[in-house]
Amino acid sequence: MDLIMKNLAFIDGQNLHLSTTLNKNPWKINLARFKVYLEQKYHVTDAYYFLGYTSDKEKDLYENIQSAGFILNFKKHNEELVAKKKGNVDTEIVFQIMKKVCCKESFDKIVLVSGDGDFKMLVDFLIEENKFEKILFPSRKNRSSLYKPLSNKFFSYLDDTDIKNKIIYAKEKGALGN
Repeated sequence: MDLIMKNLAFIDGQNLHLSTTLNKNPWKINLARFKVYLEQKYHVTDAYYFLGYTSDKEKDLYENIQSAGFILNFKKHNEELVAKKKGNVDTEIVFQIMKKVCCKESFDKIVLVSGDGDFKMLVDFLIEENKFEKILFPSRKNRSSLYKPLSNKFFSYLDDTDIKNKIIYAKEKGALGN
């Protein structure tokens, strides 16, 4: 009898977006394809997408994330500071993961999507607790140097050609040779 894994994914939305769209070779992730990739490759049952909330003007973006199957989580900012702040959802992600671990919620392992070094202590803790599957770095360029000692069994790069081809918007795929 096969055991069915129940892994959870936590996505730092701003890190994912900026690391793929604001680099030397920008590209855009097809969120629906990315969700399927997480389900098939890492047995993700619930995928939490964290963003800094800006305004209802971004309603199309929020609907796109939700329609792709992600559970959207916002960090709200003081209205007067919204234009001056980035999403900065790191604390919310760490808190939500630790809450699930401490409350012994039913899941197997965590998949984290970010290149931000602020998660390094969390990653180390989850590995020690056998609750960590993988960190998916959006790009090689934007991976924190804090992860250098991390065993390669615990990370992958979304900008590796084979992964990128699975999750990029189809109209961009031709540029990758497929």
